Amino acid sequence: MAAHPAVNGLASNPAAPADVLLRLLALDGDWIARLLSRRAALPDSVAEAMLHHPRRRVRTALADSATAAPELRARLLDGPASDAMAVAVGPIAYRAPVPPLPDRAYERLLNHERGMVRYETVQSAGTPAHVLVPLAGHEDPLFRVAACRRVWSELTDEVRAALLGDADPAVRTMASLRVMHEDEERTAELVETLADDWRLGDVMERGRLGRPLAERLLGGGERLARLASNPTFPSDLAAGLTGHEDPAVRLAVSARPEPSEEERAAIDWTVRPEDRLDTLRWVWDAREDTDLLRRCATSAHTWLRRSAAVCPKLPEDCVELLAGDADFAVRLLLAEFHPTAPPELLLDLFLHGTHRAVGSLTSRPQFPAAGLAARFGDASEPEARRPALRDPGATPALVERLSRDPAVRVREAAALDRRLPVARLLELLEDPKVGWAAACNPLLPVPEMRALLDRAGVPGL
Repeated sequence: MAAHPAVNGLASNPAAPADVLLRLLALDGDWIARLLSRRAALPDSVAEAMLHHPRRRVRTALADSATAAPELRARLLDGPASDAMAVAVGPIAYRAPVPPLPDRAYERLLNHERGMVRYETVQSAGTPAHVLVPLAGHEDPLFRVAACRRVWSELTDEVRAALLGDADPAVRTMASLRVMHEDEERTAELVETLADDWRLGDVMERGRLGRPLAERLLGGGERLARLASNPTFPSDLAAGLTGHEDPAVRLAVSARPEPSEEERAAIDWTVRPEDRLDTLRWVWDAREDTDLLRRCATSAHTWLRRSAAVCPKLPEDCVELLAGDADFAVRLLLAEFHPTAPPELLLDLFLHGTHRAVGSLTSRPQFPAAGLAARFGDASEPEARRPALRDPGATPALVERLSRDPAVRVREAAALDRRLPVARLLELLEDPKVGWAAACNPLLPVPEMRALLDRAGVPGL
């Protein structure tokens, strides 16, 4: 890796020409390849160089890229056989869809000689439904299991019936797991089949329970928190667990659909601010029911309010209510998932939140960017001065002033800003803390990019 601290930033600069990027690629560092693979667009010559690069990690970075063209990723299958695994796994983007590969690439992966490549292909979240649906009738049980798990709702009734009666026990089990929420008999069968399997907890929480089976599972004393979370677990049996010694069991009982607010309050439950809780299934299943959502939003129970916050049909008066909720997770979930979350809520979370998701709130259409320069340009706290640069009306003079801020994160934001005067941008290249950000700025003149590589000792082409 070159010694100059700003060099890495050039890999993310959208204005960097092919010759600059190719010089970077010649550096012996995998991080450069990762940065290049995350670019919104790669010049053809750079894409070809990565595609045929002798280092496997460079080629893998291309396979992992959520922005690289699917056709480009598919061409890795024409290279070393070992690259097929990386193509099969594919990109894993945070809360974002990834364009699928061409169908011919999936055909090659599904017929690959290595079983692990075939397995990763059918397991990959990026493999589209139309590729997986035909696998429900494939001779390989691995493929039939994948079809059950991934595209059950896309299959015909006839195909589902065949899978439920499949000769392979793994296929039958996976098919049964897909219908257990509505079938007491199959739930009971799964309890026996999966007695020593980790999936038994899923069956206890989501399968449809007849009373005899519910009583037997209760008597077994195992996984009671998951059992109590099952809406089909008889309410009178659940009521008997309100005083259980395990706090997880008490919490599960307190968050069931049937207790009144008074009954919930009588249970000793606790939800800490840092507790990660999945959305309650019974709330999500009723996400179109505004009356139920209002009941959850006005509940004293934190878990119910968190679950209501993620539902887009939450009534507007409840949106306003939860925007001021005492629980940070309620406010964050509302800001992330509700289309009309108040702009000031998004700003407050961006300023004061510590969760990684708060950074993405600035991309929401209702984020209040206009006017932030006047509000925060002279704020005493660094994290408050930084949002001033989000204001489309911020002046070049303000951007330059904030580029000299004592706080590194403020200088970074200013270095990335396209309103920063070029003369100051060149000065920031030599700042060891924010030089990389200055090198990312597309206003950086191309001759200066090449000069930076020269100073860093990066060989020419």
